[in-house]
Amino acid sequence: MKEIIRLFKNYYFLDVCRLIRDMVFSKLLFPSAVRLIRQPAYIVGKKHISFGENFRLGPNLRLEVLDESFVRLEIHSKMGTPELIIGNNVSLNFNVHIGVIAKVQLGDNVLIASNVLIIDHNHGNYKGEVQDSPLLAPKDRKCIAEPIFIGDNTWLGENVSILPGTKIGEGCIVGANSVVSGVFEKNQIIAGVLQDL
Repeated sequence: MKEIIRLFKNYYFLDVCRLIRDMVFSKLLFPSAVRLIRQPAYIVGKKHISFGENFRLGPNLRLEVLDESFVRLEIHSKMGTPELIIGNNVSLNFNVHIGVIAKVQLGDNVLIASNVLIIDHNHGNYKGEVQDSPLLAPKDRKCIAEPIFIGDNTWLGENVSILPGTKIGEGCIVGANSVVSGVFEKNQIIAGVLQDL
């Protein structure tokens, strides 16, 4: 019995305190739709983010929606103002990073596991006949962006990377450790390193 009391005092009590802190923080900064943002969280460009109802996430979230006023890099995007659109009932686990300079849209009921990267831009152009030189430092290359769309009821597994221009239809499952680029129809299981050209 003493061991159980010790565990509660040392671990569970601290977890409950952290949860209460995170709930208060979430309601103060995101009063309307966000259910819970566990800390620490790094959110840049909040004015460009649209949160759906019941947005939940684990700690170490990194949301970066960057416009030209924030980044010193030259951005080549025909999208105009960058935006991150998060649908209803979206859940993100630990260490999710979403980087946006054009547009990323997550549909309703999207589930994202831990250590997932979703990024709509590259430092340089690597498609077509005119590509950037590997002799130029990556930080000096122009940022090239293509929008990303992830459909309703999609599940992204652990350690997934979603690259610029990817469109994933509704009801898809993306297997753990996959690197995905391209257009994928609805209700597919996507796994491995895939580029749909």
